[in-house]
Amino acid sequence: MYLEISNPMDYHAALYIRLSKEDESEGPSQSVTNQKSLLNEFAQKQRLSVYDTYVDDGWSGTNFDRPDFQRMIGDIEAKKVNMVITKDLSRLGRDYIMTGHYMERYFPEKRVRYISLLDGIDTGVESTANDITPFRAIMNDMYAKDISKKIKSVKRDKQRKGQFIGGKPVYGYKMHPTEKNKIVIDEEAASVVRRIFAMALEGMSCRQIAARLNTEGIPTPATYAGLPVARPGPYTGLWSSERISDMLQNETYIGNMVQGRQVKISYKSKKCLRQDKDNWVVVENTHEPLIDKESFQKVRMLVNSRKHTRSRTYDFLLKGFIFCHECGYPLAVINRKNAAGEDVLYFVCRTYQRFTKAGVCTCHTIKEKTVTDAVIAKVREVCEVYLNPAELLPAAQEAVERTQRENALEIEMQAIQSKIDSLTANLDKMYMDRLSGLLTETDFERIYSKAKSERAALEEKRRELEMQKKSPVSVKDRAEELVQRFMDSAFASRELLVSLIERVELTEDKQLIIKFRFQQLNDANSA
Repeated sequence: MYLEISNPMDYHAALYIRLSKEDESEGPSQSVTNQKSLLNEFAQKQRLSVYDTYVDDGWSGTNFDRPDFQRMIGDIEAKKVNMVITKDLSRLGRDYIMTGHYMERYFPEKRVRYISLLDGIDTGVESTANDITPFRAIMNDMYAKDISKKIKSVKRDKQRKGQFIGGKPVYGYKMHPTEKNKIVIDEEAASVVRRIFAMALEGMSCRQIAARLNTEGIPTPATYAGLPVARPGPYTGLWSSERISDMLQNETYIGNMVQGRQVKISYKSKKCLRQDKDNWVVVENTHEPLIDKESFQKVRMLVNSRKHTRSRTYDFLLKGFIFCHECGYPLAVINRKNAAGEDVLYFVCRTYQRFTKAGVCTCHTIKEKTVTDAVIAKVREVCEVYLNPAELLPAAQEAVERTQRENALEIEMQAIQSKIDSLTANLDKMYMDRLSGLLTETDFERIYSKAKSERAALEEKRRELEMQKKSPVSVKDRAEELVQRFMDSAFASRELLVSLIERVELTEDKQLIIKFRFQQLNDANSA
């Protein structure tokens, strides 16, 4: 079959076998069994001493991190092997750069003789077959590249059809038990996803949602899926604001299949690059949604409204909405003590803060509460044209009757008690953080005071509900109370403001310019 080896006793041979998934379609001659039979027959005929047989089944030739290939390299380094035999050059590898490295540099430097049976390559003798080895390596590389293109084309076609081709579905879903490339709702994780969206609709920031989930010990998506952690760190297993933000903007939760967010650099590399959103493959209505589209859009607007601010310390109603009219940049917020020693937030132009000496823009300093109250009053004034309490009353009466039938009072009291318990746990944790030095005295007093105020308000509301339970009011009186409460508080809802207002601009002379999302409101505002 091949040239005679004149000194077989000098060699300890490694029989190397590789079969990739793509090669399985090439016929039985490419099977591991046939490769092993061919190599053993050659070794016996040439009276070679076989140190070991190395088999990488299901591994691509472009990847040189194969387990048994690396084991063979280890044995070469340990001087246990000085001859490598393969069926053909493509079994060694299909990447012409790496194949050339082993053929032209590594094997000669380690005094390893390489033989490829079907190609007639033998680095131990002078041969014309050895001279064309680089060209064979290039042809093998081109074959791998062509296979890669075909596989990528098939995957892209499946993506365009809305079929799931990833490893694990997004948190909240799982693979369909019987149908391939389809996902279904994972109810256990889905309840957490729905709660995250509900908290976002209540006006909580991504940071606050993450903190709440961490406090309650809810497993992260990676922990829930049982994924291994390569490099555990202090934040391993904790929710982050970035994770929450990604979830709140993931269209998979409204029934759209979103794929193609990342692409591999090439068929030779495992590294992936993030794709621009315009290049994602999005197919609508491919599976059951977890969140309705209207709620999803509201949450998206709430998240986007916070992108214009870098303040992570203070939360205020107009966060992300308020801009300087003169320079166009978002206003910063600072905290100052008043004469009574109370914390008071002020808006100030960020451009002026950074370039005060250059005289760029002006201070624009004004109390946050003054601006917020003015904006709420203006929104109320514009919207009351479209609101008639008398028209809302029948709907409120119907709602009261329905909720009474569903015992909503008891449910509301349980929800309030749950929030009170959560705040109490947070207060205890803050106190321990203060004792351990994780929280400064100033931050502790500010956060602790705010949390206590929230808890006191909830406890007062719970007492009111308990009184209502003992002395229930009439349906009509309850309905009128609800309508009045809506008229009083709806305009202070961040969700409502995000839905109505695009931006608020503060001029140098402390005038407010409110730009609504709807033209009829802008017309009413300018009237």
